[in-house]
Amino acid sequence: MILDNITGKYVFITGCDTGFGNLLAKQLDKRGMKVLAACLTEDGAENLKKETSSRLQTIILDVTDSKSVSSAAERVSKIVGNEGLWGLVNNAGCMTAFTPNEWQKKEDFVKVINVNLIGMIDVTLHLLPLVRKAQGRIVNVSSVFGRLSTVGGAYCMSKYGVEAFSDTLR
Repeated sequence: MILDNITGKYVFITGCDTGFGNLLAKQLDKRGMKVLAACLTEDGAENLKKETSSRLQTIILDVTDSKSVSSAAERVSKIVGNEGLWGLVNNAGCMTAFTPNEWQKKEDFVKVINVNLIGMIDVTLHLLPLVRKAQGRIVNVSSVFGRLSTVGGAYCMSKYGVEAFSDTLR
């Protein structure tokens, strides 16, 4: 599906240092959107800025840190003003090795769930008023493992949570 009339609209994307978020930020910037790209690291932000137009702005964000999320949300609110957010893409994610649960530690589960689920919820709750203001949309990046469990339970659990949270927003 190709969307028309997206030029000049604001979209906030998490996890833009590398991977899908980075590629999406570049693609939407090329299509004329005002991209607010959240990166975990300064290096990731600088590298992305080198490859995009001046429309794209980077914001340093650690989705597992509520103060970072709150600060990012305040900055986004100042940037978009009354226009609101046309799109929110919760893309930040991580995973551990796909190994049997008994080979993993509690910390492995906590890290993955904090990034993939709790962080996504925190970002969404902070930015939801701006999305509503623009009658925008939220895209939560999930996985087939949000519907199918395999070994390496932390990732599957987090993505099941993403699916459930997304369902509650509909």
